[in-house]
Amino acid sequence: MKEWYDAIKEAQNVEKLEEIRISVFGKKGVLAQEFAKMKSAPNEQKAQIAKDLNTHKSALMNELTAKKITLQTLELQVAMKAESIDVSLFSSKSQAGALHPVMETMDKIVEYFSAMNFSVKTGNMVEDDFNNFEALNLPKYHPARDMQDTFYFKDEMLLRTHTSPVQIRTMMHTKPPIRMIAPGAVFRRDYDLTHTPMFHQVEGLLVDEEGKVSFANLKYILEDFLKYMFGDIEVRFRPSFFPFTEPSAEVDISCVFCKGDGCRVCSKTGWLEVLGCGIVDPNVFEAVKYKNVSGYAFGLGVERFAMLIHQIGDLRSLFEGDIKLLEQFQ
Repeated sequence: MKEWYDAIKEAQNVEKLEEIRISVFGKKGVLAQEFAKMKSAPNEQKAQIAKDLNTHKSALMNELTAKKITLQTLELQVAMKAESIDVSLFSSKSQAGALHPVMETMDKIVEYFSAMNFSVKTGNMVEDDFNNFEALNLPKYHPARDMQDTFYFKDEMLLRTHTSPVQIRTMMHTKPPIRMIAPGAVFRRDYDLTHTPMFHQVEGLLVDEEGKVSFANLKYILEDFLKYMFGDIEVRFRPSFFPFTEPSAEVDISCVFCKGDGCRVCSKTGWLEVLGCGIVDPNVFEAVKYKNVSGYAFGLGVERFAMLIHQIGDLRSLFEGDIKLLEQFQ
């Protein structure tokens, strides 16, 4: 039996050890053959032979088990060493994460107005008809209420179509003066190159005593804001109409693509529309029970700004999760 003890000690891997186990303990193994020889042994010797064989069987099994544990431990150590990663080593393949261009643009907008002492307010995405429409001087049957624009639920509940309800709720629970912006996601039933069913807006509101707020104040802060966002550009205000402001204006900037010379993006006009604004309509103040106040409001689409800043042609590409596109904004 000595040769089998030696074979176990000299085994270099678990596979070799398994071969030895089968050779010794298998049905046709050495021990089975030795026990079979007992049939021809004298009766008086059988007890001693059986005792000796069982002793060797127990000893060989102990040796085999101990050796297997040793070999498995060594193999595990080798595998762990081969697969280990030194996290302190620099790798050129490491890639840092980055903000999504829409969130990056949102942060830049919020940063500007926060520095101008505007508070940041958020609100519910599911709104009621009063806060989303009626309080904003949008009476029943107004075109903006059309089903093609708004996602309606039961009981006159809906997904907000702008962040203006945040302004209404703030005015209903806060006395003037108010100086706030309302960033957040809004929803409309539209989907094409420049529209998606969900997008982001930042709307601003300033309210103070009557006579303290003018269109000149609004014009100054928006011109400064747009130059902060786009650099050296020209700004113009065009008369427009919004139910919740009067007078109202749309604000254009000189095209960031052609520098005002005229191109496909700006339809050869040299100008790009970027936001709407105006002096808050008295009917809005009446809805929130404000008296003897004046104010201005403005609103912009964050995706629109992101597209212009990063020169992205299709709004939908901002939401498709294309890694090749998003990697460009690291």
